[in-house]
Amino acid sequence: MRALEKYTFTGFVADLQGNALSNFNGTLLPTVFDKTQNVTTYGNIPTSPVTNFHQQANVLYKGKATVTNGQFSFSFIVPKDINFQSGRGRISLYADDGKMDGNGVNTSFFVGGVGTGLADNTGPTITPFLNDEKFKNGGLTSENPVLLVKLYDSSGISTSGNGIGHDITAIIDGNDRNVLILNDFYTASRDSYQEGQVRFQLPTLSEGRHSIKIKAWDVANNSSVETLDFEVVKQEVLKITQVRNYPNPFTVNTIFAFEHNQPNTDLDVTIDIFSTSGILMKQIKQKINTGGTRNCQINWYGDNQTGAKLTKGIYIYRVIVVAGGSKAENTQQLILF
Repeated sequence: MRALEKYTFTGFVADLQGNALSNFNGTLLPTVFDKTQNVTTYGNIPTSPVTNFHQQANVLYKGKATVTNGQFSFSFIVPKDINFQSGRGRISLYADDGKMDGNGVNTSFFVGGVGTGLADNTGPTITPFLNDEKFKNGGLTSENPVLLVKLYDSSGISTSGNGIGHDITAIIDGNDRNVLILNDFYTASRDSYQEGQVRFQLPTLSEGRHSIKIKAWDVANNSSVETLDFEVVKQEVLKITQVRNYPNPFTVNTIFAFEHNQPNTDLDVTIDIFSTSGILMKQIKQKINTGGTRNCQINWYGDNQTGAKLTKGIYIYRVIVVAGGSKAENTQQLILF
């Protein structure tokens, strides 16, 4: 297996006698390792002399594949950051179908050298969020958000850390002295070596504006950088922002959306819709609970309390949100046409 070449592995799940299990349908987690390396201990205390030993820890690929009727297959491109000297590699396999699981090891292949290469001079696509994929850049969150990063590259994402500085990293508020290494928090998408995501619990953040700079590399050593801006408001006091409805104007239906600082919390939401003369035309009540901080669950079809369609025109709506003993509200305008 040479650097920057694509390879495919196939195999099957078997019983203890080696017979294929045609009724096994589940998930395979393969990890492919580079060759064994000589490692030297630090010998940093007098009673611990410097010692050499062998270690096979450099990961070439870690992914997820579907097992169907006991059979599996997965592909990947060998990263550029390998030891080019030839040596025996290793693949570790773990499979699970919810009822039983199994594991296996194969060392019958070699790793080394450079292939003909591939035409890839572009870094990965990085799409960051907080808490869930509904989050918008510049949005609101609580003081303990979860960083979610979607990654894609035609050649594959580098997560091995074999090359110096070629890690998935995050830097909060430009603090280069505290670089967060996210390789171990990357999960490949099922049956794809080209994409996956990072989920990482950020440390407790102070109130105010913040930014996170995310950097990632592909297996051809191209990098990309993306920055996510956001505002932190402590969860102890409810706050809502970015109250809006879309589409606006609308004809058939519209969705009410707002941002808040209460993830994983029951929110009692009331939306009152008034005519321009102040008459209450419709009241919507709904309890919501989202893992993120951006709600866009409440749908309205332009009807009044009796279900009749309202006439075309301008209406005023008020969004009231209650969480525990805290309350927040905001008023906006919409157009039905």
